[in-house]
Amino acid sequence: MTIAVTGATGQLGRLVLEELLSSQEPGSLVAVVRDAAKAEQLRARGVQVRVADYSDAVALTEALKGVDRLLLVSGSEVGARVAQHGNVVSAAKAAGVGFIAYTSVLAADTTELILAPEHKATEELIRASGLDNTILRNGWYTENYAQTVATARQTGVVVAAAGDGRVASATRADYAAAAAAVLSSTGHEGRTYELSGDYAWDFKELASAITKIAGREVVYQPVSAPELVEVLTTAGLDEGTAGFLAALDTDTKAGLLATVTGELSGLIGRPTTPLLQALEAATAS
Repeated sequence: MTIAVTGATGQLGRLVLEELLSSQEPGSLVAVVRDAAKAEQLRARGVQVRVADYSDAVALTEALKGVDRLLLVSGSEVGARVAQHGNVVSAAKAAGVGFIAYTSVLAADTTELILAPEHKATEELIRASGLDNTILRNGWYTENYAQTVATARQTGVVVAAAGDGRVASATRADYAAAAAAVLSSTGHEGRTYELSGDYAWDFKELASAITKIAGREVVYQPVSAPELVEVLTTAGLDEGTAGFLAALDTDTKAGLLATVTGELSGLIGRPTTPLLQALEAATAS
C-alpha cells in the first residue's frame, strides 16, 4: 500500500508523515511537495519525494501514479483553493488513486465560519469524483495563538473580539495523528469526522495559561470587532488582514469553534493536548 501526502513539508503535512513513518515502511510513503529542497530530510529517510504544485494538473497526475491512498492537505491560498483542490482530485482520479482523505473544517456544510465555503466546495468535488473518501473536518489549531502569547508577554493583555466565545482547539500533531490513522487503516471510507479538542476554553482561560507561561499577569480585554480592527491596523496590519482576523473573532464569539465531539481523541486513542501544554510547546523556541 502506497500512501501519499500533499503539502508534505508544510506545518500539518510533515507531522502526518512523521506519524506514518512510525508504522509504515518509508518507501511506501510519497511526499508531494512544491520544493524538493525542503524535502531532503524526508528523502534521506527513504520517503519518495515527488514535485507538484496544486496548480499543475499534469505534474500532479504524474506525482500520484502508483498511489493507493492520498491525503489532500488543504492549500493555504485563500480564494484559490477550490480550483487547486479540484486539480488534485482530478489528478487522483486520472492516476488511479483508490482513496482520498481531505482536511476540511468543522461543520463545513452548515457553519457560517468565514473559512468554510472553499472547504464545502472541495468536499462536494471529492464526493462527485466517485473516489472512496474520508472527510477530516479539523477544528482550530492551538498553535494559531502562538502570536497571541508573544504579544501578551510584552503587553500583559489578550485583546480579542471573541466575547465569551469558546474554542475547542487541539494541536496540529493531534490532527496529524488522526489523519495518519485514517490513511493507514480501513473502515473509514464514506465517513465524515468532526474533529476538535476535548475541552472548549474561553479567552479568560487563554489569558490564565499565558500568565503561567509568561511569568507575569496577563488579562483578557474584550473589544468590539471594529475596535479590534483599529488595534491591529495601528499595530501595522493591513486593513484586509485586520478585518479577516476580526471576522474570525466574531465567528468565535458566535460559538462556531466551540464544538466538542470526542471524535478526534477517539481516532487517536488518547486525549487531545491541553491548552497550556500546547501553548508551551508552540512557544518554546
